[in-house]
Amino acid sequence: MYMYQSSEAPVKEGDELDVQIEAVGGKGDGIAKVEGFVLFVPGTNQGEQVKVRVTKVLRNVGFAEVIGKGEHKKQEIPQKHEEPEPEEPEPSYEDSETFGE
Repeated sequence: MYMYQSSEAPVKEGDELDVQIEAVGGKGDGIAKVEGFVLFVPGTNQGEQVKVRVTKVLRNVGFAEVIGKGEHKKQEIPQKHEEPEPEEPEPSYEDSETFGE
């Protein structure tokens, strides 16, 4: 499953963090990562940015509760740049008496 490979977790109980929910686990809890350490956050959806308080820290994973909206650190997704279509010039109508000459 999720294995954190350090001797000490990068978070501790009571820490308040802004995190992005990267996925949703099999039991429906949101999954956020802090320096590779997995936090399970109930009641969240993938892609949400939330402020959480760490409630429990185990050896390999932690648990947190939502305490508010997170700072919006929207990850910029490069978008294909599309050139605007050139506008067609207005047709110029000349005096009908000289038309065709």
